[in-house]
Amino acid sequence: MLDFDLLQPLIWSWLEFAVRWTHVITAIAWIGSSFYFIALDLGLRKAPNLPVGAHGEEWQVHGGGFYHIRKFLVAPEHMPEHLTWFKWESYSTWLSGAALLMVTYWAGANLFLIDQSKMELEVWQAILISAGSLTIGWLVYDFLCKSSLDAKPTLLMVLLFVLLVAMGWGYNHIFTGRAVLLHLGAFTATIMTANVFFIIIPNQKIVVADLKAGRTPDPKYGKIAKLRSTHNNYLTLPVIFLMLSNHYPLAFASPYNWVIAALVFLMGVTIRHWFNTRHARKGNPYWTIPATILLFLAIVWISLIPMLYESEGDIMDEDEDISQTLSAYEMKYANAAGFEDVTDIVISRCSMCHADEVAWEGIGTAPRGIHLDNEARIIRAAREIYINAGATNAMPPANVTFMEPEERRTIINWYKAAQKG
Repeated sequence: MLDFDLLQPLIWSWLEFAVRWTHVITAIAWIGSSFYFIALDLGLRKAPNLPVGAHGEEWQVHGGGFYHIRKFLVAPEHMPEHLTWFKWESYSTWLSGAALLMVTYWAGANLFLIDQSKMELEVWQAILISAGSLTIGWLVYDFLCKSSLDAKPTLLMVLLFVLLVAMGWGYNHIFTGRAVLLHLGAFTATIMTANVFFIIIPNQKIVVADLKAGRTPDPKYGKIAKLRSTHNNYLTLPVIFLMLSNHYPLAFASPYNWVIAALVFLMGVTIRHWFNTRHARKGNPYWTIPATILLFLAIVWISLIPMLYESEGDIMDEDEDISQTLSAYEMKYANAAGFEDVTDIVISRCSMCHADEVAWEGIGTAPRGIHLDNEARIIRAAREIYINAGATNAMPPANVTFMEPEERRTIINWYKAAQKG
C-alpha cells in the first residue's frame, strides 16, 4: 500500500502544475486581448462616412474573413443589442495566480517564502505579510490616480515606478529571492486587475446605464478608464518577466534582484513604446532599441556582481552544530534514519552543479538557485530532492552522474522516515 506521507507531496505537485497551467492559459487570454485592443485603438483611422460619435475605424482580415471595426469615444447613440465584455480574462488570471501563490509559496513557506537570515518569521506571519502587501500598491496607486496627478500622466507613471521599486526593495529584506520577484509580479498584477475590476468595468457600466436611460454619457468615464488601461499596457511585459524569474536564479537569487526588477520595468516601457508608436503610425522610435539592449546588458552585469567577490556562502565547519542553523521543522529531516547516507548520495551525485562554485562545465550558477553542498542546504531542499531524485528520475538530468536505483530508494526511505517523525 502506498504511504500517504509519500503521496502527499506528489499529489500537491500535480495540483501546483494544474493551477499553473490554468494561470498561464488565462494570462495568455488577458495579455492577448490587451495587446490587441491597444494596437487596434492606436491604429484607428478617420473616415468620411463615420456615424455620429465615432472616433475612427479599422478594417482587418483574419481567418479568411474581413472585420470592420469602429470605436466610439463615449458611446453610440443607441445601445447595441449584443455587447461583449472583456473582463473575465483579467479576473481569471488574478484568481489563478492567487491560487498558485497559496499552493506554492504559502503551503511551502518554509522552503520558498521564509528566509530566516533576513527576518525570523513564523509561517502564519510570512503568509500575513504576503497577502497584506498585495493590497498596499493598489491603495497608494489609486489615491495618486484620483488626485490632481491624473492631469500629469508622465509624473504619475514615474511615481508608480518609484512605488514598484520601493516594494521590491522592501520584499528583499523579508522573503527569499525567489519570493521577492514573484511577489513583486503579484503586487503589480493586483494593481492591473484592480484597475479592471474597480475602475474600467464600473465606468463602462455607468456609460451603458446612461444609454439605456436615454441620458448622454459623461466622457470623463471613458478618459479615466483609458488612463488605467494604458498603465496596464506598460506593466504587462515586466509582470511576465517577474512570473518567469523563478526559473532563473541569476535573476531572483541575486542580492540586487530588486534593482534588476527596476530595470525590467524600464525595459517594459521602452519595448511597449516602440510598438505603441508604430501602431499609432507615428514613426519608428529607433532609440528604444539600443536603450532596451543597454538596460538588458545592465541587468546581466548586475547579476554577475556577486561572482566578482569571494564568498564562503553558508558552508559549515566540520565541528559546527547543525541544530544551531536549522528550525525545529527542519531538524526532523536531520534526525530521520538514513540522513547520513542521503547526504553522501546528494553531495556525490548533485553538488557538482548545486553549489556556490559550480564544477560542471557549461553551468554558471546552481540551477534554480538550489544549493546542495552541505547538510543544512540538503535538509532545506528535502522536498525537492525527494520529488526530483527519489520519486522521479528528473535529477540528475539524463542521470549524468549515474545515480543508482538503490540510492533513489534511500532518498525515498529517508523522506518517509522524516514525515513519520
